[in-house]
Amino acid sequence: MSRFAAYFVRCLVILFGYAIAALAASAFINVLFLGSAGFTAEETRLMANGPLVVTIPLLSLFIGYFAFAPSALLILLSEVLARRDWLFYALGGGVVAAAIIGFSRQSGDPDFMITGTRVILALIGAGMVGGIVYWFCAGRWAASWWRDDNPPTSPGPSGS
Repeated sequence: MSRFAAYFVRCLVILFGYAIAALAASAFINVLFLGSAGFTAEETRLMANGPLVVTIPLLSLFIGYFAFAPSALLILLSEVLARRDWLFYALGGGVVAAAIIGFSRQSGDPDFMITGTRVILALIGAGMVGGIVYWFCAGRWAASWWRDDNPPTSPGPSGS
C-alpha cells in the first residue's frame, strides 16, 4: 500500500472513531439524564423507543462541534507519540471535557457557563467514555501507518 493510501485510510479511521466517540458520549449523557430525572423502568423503555433516537444523534453533533479542536490536538499527540493504551485516551477524553468546560467559562455568557458540580462531573465522565470508545475504534492502531513496509532482512554490518 502506498504512503498516500495509508495516510488516507488512517484519516478515515480517525474520523470514524471520532464520530462514534461523540455518539457514545452523547448516549452516556442521555442515560445519566434518564437516571437523574427519576423515570421508572416502563417510562425508560418508552423513552428509548422515541425521544432518545433523536436526542442522542442531535447531542452528538453538539459534542462533536465543541470538542473538535481539543480532540484534534489529543489525536495528533497520540499519533506522534504512538500511544495505544486505553488509559491515555480515557484521561485525554476527561481533559478534553475539562477544556470545553473552561472554554464555556471564558465565553462571558452567563447562560452558557457550566457551574453545577454534578454537570461538570457528568461531562468529564462523558469525555472519558468518549475517549475509551475512540481508543476501541481507532486509538489501538495509533501510528500504525508509520511502520516501514520493507523492514531490513539482515541486522546490518557486523563491524568485523
